[in-house]
Amino acid sequence: MKNMEKTPWLAYHKPNPQADMRLFCFPYAGGSAAIYRMWADQLPKNLEICPVQLPGRGTRLNDRFFTRLMPMVEALAPALRSYCDRPFAFFGHSMGAAIAFELARHLRQQYHCEPEHLFVSGRNAPQVPDTDPFTYDLPEPEFIEEVRRLNGTPKEVLEHPELMQLMLPLLRADFSVIQTYVYVAGEPLNSSITAFGGLLDHEVTREGLDAWSSQTTGRFSLRMLPGDHFFLQTSHDLLLKAMTYDLNQATARLRQIA
Repeated sequence: MKNMEKTPWLAYHKPNPQADMRLFCFPYAGGSAAIYRMWADQLPKNLEICPVQLPGRGTRLNDRFFTRLMPMVEALAPALRSYCDRPFAFFGHSMGAAIAFELARHLRQQYHCEPEHLFVSGRNAPQVPDTDPFTYDLPEPEFIEEVRRLNGTPKEVLEHPELMQLMLPLLRADFSVIQTYVYVAGEPLNSSITAFGGLLDHEVTREGLDAWSSQTTGRFSLRMLPGDHFFLQTSHDLLLKAMTYDLNQATARLRQIA
């Protein structure tokens, strides 16, 4: 394995020289790499888990955050390029799914490499029109109510005015990233895709998730799990079990090719 320069884009990353594959994990709006800090202990030992830390959170609290998706992807790609010297996969939930998808396309175009597998969670396929109005620029009371409605921010934060004041600029920026994103049609990825959805998520539909199938020339599967938009938390064990199965399938295919 090459010596790779440490990058602020990765946090809680433990190098695993014996790994068959790296799994890069991208957070939802307002989330950080800490969401995935325990995954290295919960997923198979032949994986190297690489939680991605976006600016404005965790160890990058003072870094200027992005308000648009494509500039974020263009900054992220060179930082992760040296980590793509072995097979890799992407997982992203909600905003993270859009980041993972566009990063996969960018890496293919600029560096002629792409993930073996792409896990997209809690997000409709990019070509599915989003008719919801923008909320990132709402007045503060309405914006906080929208954050509360989405059910992804801990109650302790929502009920703590000082913490909310710290979180609001980041949440607005992340909402802007995803709400201003405009999909541009392109060739499907070669990466296999698994789409995950919550059975009680009323904004991300089975049809919207199934539409991810047109974004790959490879295998596609759709799995619906118990829970609302944040089934990532409530159906955590089922999610990791399904991911383990798909990653094992991917590594088995790689061994056959080798």
